[in-house]
Amino acid sequence: MPRSEVLFVGGRSGVGKSTAAATLHDLLSAADVHHAVIEGDVLDLAYPAPHLVHPEAHLAERNLAVLWRAYRELGHHRLVFTNTAAVLEHDRLAAAMGDDPVVHVVLLRADDDTTAERLGRRAGGPAPPAQLAHSAATAGRLDSAVADTVTRVDTAGLSPSDVARRLAAVTGWLPA
Repeated sequence: MPRSEVLFVGGRSGVGKSTAAATLHDLLSAADVHHAVIEGDVLDLAYPAPHLVHPEAHLAERNLAVLWRAYRELGHHRLVFTNTAAVLEHDRLAAAMGDDPVVHVVLLRADDDTTAERLGRRAGGPAPPAQLAHSAATAGRLDSAVADTVTRVDTAGLSPSDVARRLAAVTGWLPA
């Protein structure tokens, strides 16, 4: 079986991670490129937050290991993984996959006005100020903390298809 490959897509709320991953899924499917998509934000979504109650639990990594093992048993070797902080945690997440994958890491970025508009569409009206402030703070933290080797893609003014094509170019998964 071929070596696993993973594309970690991170970025602030409203930057377009889920939309880009869904559009990339469509592009890869149309080209008959086998792959899986996992929305990492749900791997440890619980109340109270597992990492606050049990810091040693590493629930996202444990759940990713189980899911990826199931995909591998079905013959998959390419994974698109979205999560806000995946660009900071990609080493741990890749290790959790258990099969030494080739790793591609992309930080999606967008300005405050663009993300506010997108979050407002998602909310069906203006996004709450606290959500906007958190998104802006997260953007700053991610941009300053990720390595220079992480590919940065500014999504403002790009269509989901444009972003998906840029993600595909990073991986080289689409045939030329």
